[in-house]
Amino acid sequence: MSAEKRLSFDEVTAKYPDFPRLLALKIDMHRRGVAYTDRALSAFDPSVHQGGGTHIFGTRDGKLTARPEALTLRDGTSVIATPTPIEQNPYIVDLIDDKLMITDRGEAIDETFFWDKPDYYDKRTSSGAIMQNVVSARPQRLYVVPNRYCHFWTENSGGGGCKFCDIVNNLKTQREEIEMPTRITIKDVGETIDEALKEKGRFTAIALTSGSDYRGEKPFDKEVDFYIEILQAIGERFETDRFPAQLICTAFSKEQIKRIYDNTGVTSLTYNIEVFGESIFNAVCPGKAKWVGYKEWKKRLCDAVEIFGESRVNTGIVAGVELAPPYGVKSEEEGLKLLLSEAEDLAKNGVSSVNVVWQPRPGSFFGAKHNQTIGSLEYYVRLSIGLQELRLKYGLSIDFDDYRRCGNHADSDLARVFQ
Repeated sequence: MSAEKRLSFDEVTAKYPDFPRLLALKIDMHRRGVAYTDRALSAFDPSVHQGGGTHIFGTRDGKLTARPEALTLRDGTSVIATPTPIEQNPYIVDLIDDKLMITDRGEAIDETFFWDKPDYYDKRTSSGAIMQNVVSARPQRLYVVPNRYCHFWTENSGGGGCKFCDIVNNLKTQREEIEMPTRITIKDVGETIDEALKEKGRFTAIALTSGSDYRGEKPFDKEVDFYIEILQAIGERFETDRFPAQLICTAFSKEQIKRIYDNTGVTSLTYNIEVFGESIFNAVCPGKAKWVGYKEWKKRLCDAVEIFGESRVNTGIVAGVELAPPYGVKSEEEGLKLLLSEAEDLAKNGVSSVNVVWQPRPGSFFGAKHNQTIGSLEYYVRLSIGLQELRLKYGLSIDFDDYRRCGNHADSDLARVFQ
């Protein structure tokens, strides 16, 4: 990416006065990461606060220790910011006058809060599994990861794992240091969901996601079968045929996803394409390119709308990867044009797009390469505005993946501000 003038946080918020300041802070914390002082960590109580370790992806410092899972800003905005080495210039979370503060270069920016831990987290299933390792939690969403291994990483896949992803390397670390199962059981999921639902009013949705599994009579049949089993077990906990569940999965065929829809109570669907632009997609996501393909991935997103309906299907991008050398575009202007053009192509067909800020992790192909440059704060602000404007233009809702359910997408956070 060419050297472009980057505006400071204050300059960006002044240039875009209608963009919520705390949301800009969230984006910048995702960009730069966070680090905790010893004083801040002294205020972290593992018996009260939600700690890290259950996330499917690793941290920017590559460590798995008892630290906060995420933070909340004063307006309720969630910040799932990964702990980052000091030399990479993260925001510093410190304890100042008994208040947890986000600081930058010694200056206090704003107050923040640790997430409260759900009551079920420390309980065990009848098999002995720790429940937080079976079902983790976001502010108002239960997060189920049936399988933490991605088969695109296997040598005989003929493709390869996505170059920004560290899912398998993170799994290896988790298995060495905590009781993290690679694949969860139906019984453990059911027992954990039962306990979680005892916390009346806390959770409003359930999400499922896993690593891809291309095995089966037809590619991905084994992945489809396991999702059906899991979703049916969860559905037994509800009185209605449909329940608020989001399935985040590989782009299945129309026949496969109809089988999931007809045999479970799932209500929304996400096929994360990860990277817009066919040539970049092919280089960065070789497994997805081999087993599905870029054009076919987009087609399957549109096909899914016929089954789930408009505003019930979306895709996610790891924004910033499209700028990464040697595969990416050469400027942020070119990047924005690419992302918003591809997102509009999908929006016309009832598919929404959301972004997460790329955070290079050491366990990934890109993270192992030094001097990776991610997008500027202004780049992500403009992208968030553009994606929300597309939803408004085409009348798309994102309530199943918004600030309450997920909390990881700055653009969908805007839905509560700009309707």
